[in-house]
Amino acid sequence: MITVLYFGYLREALGRNQETLEWPGDDSEALLDLLRARGPDWAEALAPGKVFRVVVDRQVTRGVVKIPDGAEVGILPPVTGG
Repeated sequence: MITVLYFGYLREALGRNQETLEWPGDDSEALLDLLRARGPDWAEALAPGKVFRVVVDRQVTRGVVKIPDGAEVGILPPVTGG
């Protein structure tokens, strides 16, 4: 099991701020693919061309990273401001 946290516009677009998922112990790309497969709203919000960060156990990651069972995973959309 992993806990997935959604931040910023993702929280509104996906209608939730967190959830717990059964997890076979794969990587961040597999997680995003799993979520995108839920339907058009998910595919659009998490489209590969969008810029966002994946945080695993409070560590900001770059690229594809392993997500261990029991992890807390945050998905952060781009932040704008000045």
